Amino acid sequence: MSCPLRLTMSLIDSKWKSCILDELRNASMRPSELHKALPEATPRVLDLQLKELVDDGLVAKTIYPELPPRSEYSITELGQSLLPILDAMITWGEANRKLFVKKYGQK
Repeated sequence: MSCPLRLTMSLIDSKWKSCILDELRNASMRPSELHKALPEATPRVLDLQLKELVDDGLVAKTIYPELPPRSEYSITELGQSLLPILDAMITWGEANRKLFVKKYGQK
């Protein structure tokens, strides 16, 4: 991939991947906690996107050997390196939210 922008976009190419990284920025979370934090996303979509984030090295999955088994997701150092990009996106969204609420209704 010769274009750095394409590389970055391929890693956070869905609206849920960036939201997942944002949720994990301060603490590890269990899958059920992520589902509660992002109720608009279907469980299947979140699970698929979590798997992709793990495969790309942006998120780590820890499975605890308990009965029943418990797992948690946490952001990796590589994932944390994307946080300034997400922060810029959040700032832009906050600054321009009113324009799009007027145009498309409540979002």
